[in-house]
Amino acid sequence: MSLITRVKNLILSPKREWEAIAAEPFAMRAIYANHVVPLSGLSILAAFVGTSLIGYTVPGLPTFRIPVAAGLIAGIAQFVLGLAMVWVIAQAIRVIAPHFGGRDDAQAAFKVAAYAYTPAWVAGLFQVLPGLSILSVLGLYGIYVLHVGLPRLMGSRTDKGLVYTACIVAIGVVLGVLVSLVAAQFIPASARGF
Repeated sequence: MSLITRVKNLILSPKREWEAIAAEPFAMRAIYANHVVPLSGLSILAAFVGTSLIGYTVPGLPTFRIPVAAGLIAGIAQFVLGLAMVWVIAQAIRVIAPHFGGRDDAQAAFKVAAYAYTPAWVAGLFQVLPGLSILSVLGLYGIYVLHVGLPRLMGSRTDKGLVYTACIVAIGVVLGVLVSLVAAQFIPASARGF
């Protein structure tokens, strides 16, 4: 299945797409190579272009840009840590699944972690134009995609689905903040406080 078709299906018909994903053979390397790397990479590239090449404009002030070298290094750090974050989220999904009536299944958990981020990565493309970066909030749709995927792939009880989803989202938010803090260390202090 092409990347574009998978993305479209996860966004427009997640219930049906999770069923297709559940039936697919597991290949972590293929999921990373064909889905995670291109989508997360494009999202980070869009952020780099928006913040380092185009920049933010505030009326009456000069355009603010993160220096190109710092933006590249921060983007690379964010990319690498983001790839690791998918695996860590998968472990959290797997470990806490039995508490929500689900099964401890590392392969299914990795599929959920890898594909549930799809709306966030797609919404991250709006960062290419800083004026549109507010639209990145549309990536929150990924919470719904996650919520739909957990019972289908992990076998969790539907009556515990909201709490299971909330736990995974909370872990993801904490990890996301940590990744951002680490990546920000590569941006010079003079460029951080605009």
